[in-house]
Amino acid sequence: MVSEKWAVAALRVFLVVLFAVLVVFQTMSLPGGIAYTTSQNPHDANLRWPLTAIAVFLVLCVEVVLVATWKLLTLVKKDRIFTTASLRWVDVIVWAVAAAWLVFAGMLLFVGFNADDPGMPMLLFLVTVAITVFWLLMVVMRALLRQATALRSDMEAVI
Repeated sequence: MVSEKWAVAALRVFLVVLFAVLVVFQTMSLPGGIAYTTSQNPHDANLRWPLTAIAVFLVLCVEVVLVATWKLLTLVKKDRIFTTASLRWVDVIVWAVAAAWLVFAGMLLFVGFNADDPGMPMLLFLVTVAITVFWLLMVVMRALLRQATALRSDMEAVI
């Protein structure tokens, strides 16, 4: 069985790798790919900059979640996860996911009303539902963390 110490260390390594890959995507791959795609389809040329801004924003939301997760891992390592400081970082995750959900919901509505085939609206619907599930899961986890924090505070007051 993997101990908590090793799991936290491995998770930190993968968070750094994922963050670095996301920065490369955010600064080079996505803007370049969108520019190429819109240059190949002249009727989509007006979508180049809005799509680039949306893509960069969505990657930024993921980066915010990664940084908040890093901060939560730091609190786990210091055995301070059941404090009010951890609630702040969970709130950051909840708000970042909510912002990404708003963007996907807007894209779903825009594409849904303008699409010729159901492929892209169905894909956007799937991603929007997945983000909704993740957001609701984080809201439940925040409530559980709040209860655990209150219980730990009560126990420390008794001891």
